Amino acid sequence: MAGHHPSPAPPRVPPSGLPAPGGPGYYYAPPRRPPRRSAGGTIAALVGGLASLAVLAVLGFTLFGPGEGGPIRPGSAAPVAREKATANPLYKTGALGGNGCALPVITPGTEPMRRFMNILSDCLDHVWERQFGKADLPFDPPKRVFWDQPGTSPCGTYPTPGASAFYCPANNTMYVGLKHIVETSGGEPLAHFAVFARVIAHEYGHHVQDRAGILAYGQQQMENAGSLARVEVSRRIELQAQCLAGAFLGAERRTLPMTRLQYLAMMEDVQGRGDERQPPELRDHGSGRAYAGWVRTGYLKQRLAYCNTWTAATDAVS
Repeated sequence: MAGHHPSPAPPRVPPSGLPAPGGPGYYYAPPRRPPRRSAGGTIAALVGGLASLAVLAVLGFTLFGPGEGGPIRPGSAAPVAREKATANPLYKTGALGGNGCALPVITPGTEPMRRFMNILSDCLDHVWERQFGKADLPFDPPKRVFWDQPGTSPCGTYPTPGASAFYCPANNTMYVGLKHIVETSGGEPLAHFAVFARVIAHEYGHHVQDRAGILAYGQQQMENAGSLARVEVSRRIELQAQCLAGAFLGAERRTLPMTRLQYLAMMEDVQGRGDERQPPELRDHGSGRAYAGWVRTGYLKQRLAYCNTWTAATDAVS
């Protein structure tokens, strides 16, 4: 029934081809050192099924502090305290407050999807600005590039095979492909709006991490870690963004109700994006179990303290 809020249920195994195997289809893309703004930049190859490139590229990433618009050269920035990630003031702000967000029905075509994304992003702006205010932290919303033509960002060119979205901290911008977000879901019906809304909310979660100083700590840890420790840090970043996305959808569920079918479609899509089929040194996003589990945690709890992946046990971010 429309508007029915489903009771919690473990996500089912996604049907064959939903989504296409090999990776999440969206990602956090730290910029190269130095940032490359030419069409020759290929950082977008960090995506989904190309996880090996993701890990290799992480080795060359530079730190970006919260609020910075350009690179901080190695050695030029003060160390970021672990408490930025483990005891961030955002965790003490309680439940994420809803904003009464109401989204338009998605119909075929790029312009209806663009409208959906812009209205959703406006909702995210309001919700997160208010939450940062509770923590007495400055906040400015991310810029948006919802693209249907190839382009270039400070983090590289797009599109890239299998990629639908990424967040670039070099210019605090979310990049989402209007067609690719559907294609990388395995052709999910447009009526299953939460599948697409979660991708936007996930990338927005990376901006939240950036503004809160969490990304700066995570990037610092990745620069200084060995390969296995590095991918675990990456998983903590990605899974926290999953939880933040879930918290937003949970906070708005009165005005963004999901049928049980829509909820299960979202969870199936998430679980199908796990990287457990990769060798351990390339598991930089999280298993399907963890990917779905952190979304569910955020959706049900909505309190940001529950999204603290930085103090979670290793097996919880596997």
